[in-house]
This record gives sequence, C-alpha cells and structure tokens, in this order.
Amino acid sequence: MDRIRWFVLMLLKRMLLDPDLCSAISAELLRTEVLGLSLASFSILLPYLGKFLKGAQQVDQTTLPDGTQQIFVMSADIADGLKEDLAWTSYILLRNTNAIAALILIQGEICARGYWNEIDDSSKEILLGQFRNKIENAGLNNLKETLYFPQDADSEFQDLLPKGARSLLVQPILQVSMESATDSQKPAGFILLVSTTRYAFSIKDRAWIAAVANKLRGNL
Repeated sequence: MDRIRWFVLMLLKRMLLDPDLCSAISAELLRTEVLGLSLASFSILLPYLGKFLKGAQQVDQTTLPDGTQQIFVMSADIADGLKEDLAWTSYILLRNTNAIAALILIQGEICARGYWNEIDDSSKEILLGQFRNKIENAGLNNLKETLYFPQDADSEFQDLLPKGARSLLVQPILQVSMESATDSQKPAGFILLVSTTRYAFSIKDRAWIAAVANKLRGNL
C-alpha cells in the first residue's frame, strides 16, 4: 500500500508545483495516470487475491506434540490421477489450515500425511494396515455427516488420533447414487484433519474443506 500512496503523492506534487499542468493535462494523459495507479494497486493485491481464490489463510505455527513423527504414505494400487489428487489435496489441507495431520479415505484407498504417533515398525505397509484397522474400529467407513469436535476429540477416536489432538474435523466424501431415489448419496470416504489447538477450524475453514471434499468426488 505504501507504493500506491507514494504514486498518488508524486502525482499531486507535480500538479501543485506546476499549476499549468492542471489546465494543460489532456484526457489521454489523465487516463494513463489512472491506468498506472490501477496497475500498481493490482500488482500489490495480486498475492492476497491468489490466496483468497485458493481458500488459503494465514496460519500460526501449530505446536507439534512429542512422540509423533512426520509421515506421508499412500495405498499402493491407486490410479495415477487419484494419486496426484490425494498428494496435492493432503498438502494444501495442511498448508492452509491449522491441522498437523491429515487422513483421506476414498474408495477404500488411504492417504495419510503430517504428524502421527511414532511406531516401532514404521514401514509403509504396517502404517497403512494400522490406519485401516483404526478407521474401522472408529466406525468411520459409513460416515454421512460432518463431525467436528472443537475442544476435545471424542474418546472413541483417541486410538486413531495423534498425541496432543484437540480439534478434530471429519468431512465425508459422498457419492451421488442414481440407483436409489430415497438415498441419493452414499459414503465413499472422508477427509480427517487433526489440530493441537482448540477451535482450530473456523466456519470459513469448514466450508472450504467441504468444497475440497466435493472436488474429490470427481474421482468416483
């Protein structure tokens, strides 16, 4: 904004120091000055506009709990297109929210990224098997409604979540069904996000995350 202020002040200074400029200034020159000011404003606002369009926000550094490790694992037999979508989606969810861990389940395939509890054998196969068992034990396979615990995650999810979890958001991925008129949407997976801060996901965050989940429906 300082650049815009400087530009305007310089223009006014020229007009004050040279009164003849005010009378002699042509419409074409005035349009040029206004265009320059508009371009300067746009160049400054562009980075913020880009973040707005992507649904991004400024995120404070979140506390990382002890006893966790950073991982990025994905089911092996995933089509290349879905693999790219899951990799990018898990990245932007962690980058643009207060989450420290993300877990995506879609059509039985798993993508886990972020900080999760340390285990002795952290091979990819072991991690994926553990996530699959914990998802089943938590009863999330048939989720159709958004779950949000802003202060303390429900005890039934404690085995699934990393240490220090405070906020938990689970956004279902629903597949449109043409077979049933009474049940037009059926569960196809979910996006699970965990944060170590309370009230980590605002209404705006949750709306954006729901839009991300809807975008993943294109892979169904």
